[in-house]
Amino acid sequence: MLTPAPTPPPRPATAPTALRENGAKRTVHGSLVKILLHRRDDRGMTLEPHASRCVRAGEVHELVTTDHTDPAPGARIDRVGFLGFVELERGGVIDRGDTVRIGDHTVGTVLGFDACHFPNHYNILIRTGTPVTGPDLGLSPEQRVSFEQAASDH
Repeated sequence: MLTPAPTPPPRPATAPTALRENGAKRTVHGSLVKILLHRRDDRGMTLEPHASRCVRAGEVHELVTTDHTDPAPGARIDRVGFLGFVELERGGVIDRGDTVRIGDHTVGTVLGFDACHFPNHYNILIRTGTPVTGPDLGLSPEQRVSFEQAASDH
């Protein structure tokens, strides 16, 4: 006679493992090095399948706002506003959902990444209520930029 396998202990009543894979991380900081002035409704960027990107000290990446909300890999991003380029101070990880701040202003959250210019730079797509440009936010070179982990991620 076969003995049934023992029943595993119940899992704790917490978020599913996929939602708990991210531990705490440091904030990624940088400074604006160039302000951009334009917006487009037909840009045709494509969301990378990766929810995070490792970045290195000294890298320069482009900050792009969008009102697009679908984080699906390959999603087409047309409505965009260009903020500018940021130089990163030290290595770290930027994740989808990170809060993006410039100076004391919260700009939005990271929607994802477009790699059409990689390896030169990533377009870091920032979800906002409406696409905005550098002048819309009164941006200027040397303003501090931060990518902060969302409180619910750790």
